[in-house]
Amino acid sequence: MKYSFLQRSALFGAGLLLSGCQLIAQNELEAPVTAEQIPLREGVERYAMTLPTEQPQPIERNDLSPLQQADLWDRIRLQLTLDIPEHSLIEAHRNWYLNNPNYIERVSQRAGPLLYFIVEEIEKRGLPLELVLVPIVESAYDTFAYSHGRASGLWQFIPSTAIHYGLDINWWYDGRRDIVAATETALDYFDRLHKTFDGDWLLAIAAYNGGQGRVAAAVRKNKSQGKPTDFWSLSLPRETRNYVPKILALASLLHERHEQTLSWRYVPNQPVLDVIDVGQQMDLALAANMSGLELDELHRYNAGYNRWATTPEGPFHLLLPRHAAEQFKEKLAETDPATWVSWNRHKVKRGESLITIARRYHTTPRALQQANNISGSLIRAGDYLLIPVASQALSDYSLSTDQRLAQSQSTPNQGQRIDHRVVSGDTLWDLSRTYNVGVSRIAQWNNMAPGDMLRPGQTLAIWVQNEGQTTSSGVTRTVQYQVRSGDSLARIASRFRVTIRDIERWNQINRERYLQPGQRLTLHVNVAQGG
Repeated sequence: MKYSFLQRSALFGAGLLLSGCQLIAQNELEAPVTAEQIPLREGVERYAMTLPTEQPQPIERNDLSPLQQADLWDRIRLQLTLDIPEHSLIEAHRNWYLNNPNYIERVSQRAGPLLYFIVEEIEKRGLPLELVLVPIVESAYDTFAYSHGRASGLWQFIPSTAIHYGLDINWWYDGRRDIVAATETALDYFDRLHKTFDGDWLLAIAAYNGGQGRVAAAVRKNKSQGKPTDFWSLSLPRETRNYVPKILALASLLHERHEQTLSWRYVPNQPVLDVIDVGQQMDLALAANMSGLELDELHRYNAGYNRWATTPEGPFHLLLPRHAAEQFKEKLAETDPATWVSWNRHKVKRGESLITIARRYHTTPRALQQANNISGSLIRAGDYLLIPVASQALSDYSLSTDQRLAQSQSTPNQGQRIDHRVVSGDTLWDLSRTYNVGVSRIAQWNNMAPGDMLRPGQTLAIWVQNEGQTTSSGVTRTVQYQVRSGDSLARIASRFRVTIRDIERWNQINRERYLQPGQRLTLHVNVAQGG
């Protein structure tokens, strides 16, 4: 989405809260679960950033307007407008939340610094305040949440929807995790869905979860059969049938917050975050130092940045706590913008390309072109290139995409870790059969969704049980491999690190005969060697 952060800075009094993990969080990988299970898991507070929880007295003032309330949850509560019917699904989800009070307490606390900005944006557009509850169901207010359906961020956008509505996703940046950009895009989407479904907010909310086309088709089907076309009358997938009741259950509990024992943690009704657009690429470690924040803390506020810096071509904005923002602006004025990124001078060697050099320095060919005023890809041996580099060790940027992946892959699991190097044609399904583990588990160990494509050269961490025949060099498994188009004995032998002679011996075949797609081969693979 293209927008001017400087023009909108007065509106961005949002705090940013990054917390544990939701469906498949990119920092802690586990089996896909629903957001409601989060309180039961260890480490959910890893990225929690909290606000003061000492509540003013009295808790609420009925003689004050929503904007005058001391507690932001009361500002929201007093503006909830959607009708909440008596329905078994709503009651079931209400009971779940009431029986798991730690969930609301944790999520409401983690959500706190985000709420002011989101509430301001919703009010500015005249949308229902119930939408502030959507990220509770979608991501438990975790900007790093990553679902089995490849949805990411606070509002859980899938890549196609994000790109369609203007969110950038590239090597440097993922707008789905940018709290400002993603919130604006989500509210734009809700506004459009509301108009599409003729002002019916329940259908709009259902379409946000289940897809506009699916809900519209259900409406048309009921209409053609002379049936009602309200949400409760439609035949929709189970997840969508439960999605709207979850939000209405939360709304009903928030309505009753002062009559229930459920704890919606106090959130001051005031801005706590500022946005600063620095106008060019900037090292996040330098920004942290200039603002007086720890690097991890600054990166939590700016989760959209995948690497060690803001993007070479923008966006360049940073979200900071107000106290840190003041110090940061003072330091910016005192420093030379040319020092905001460190540079290496690299002499091009024979055979090197922009791609290989970019890979070596953990950047992109486009960034090298931009830094060196190169319009094409031609470089010559002996030329010198300026390379943007991180000012600290890459391992210090622990919330970057690479470091979160490394942390996930290194998290101890039962069994033995195998590093599998992906070759052309590999799929998670094939690897699950090769190593006798589930597709979802491989995805979780590697910060992926089960439907993600594999890239040749990519390294996957796979944890295998110590069973099977033990050899001096590891563990041997018997694998039934189905030949695919383009396979050869040499390719299969290379992939599984066995010899062609072994494959011939195990399967009583010889290399003079062509392999047939669909043919099954028995392989005895030393899985400790990886692939």
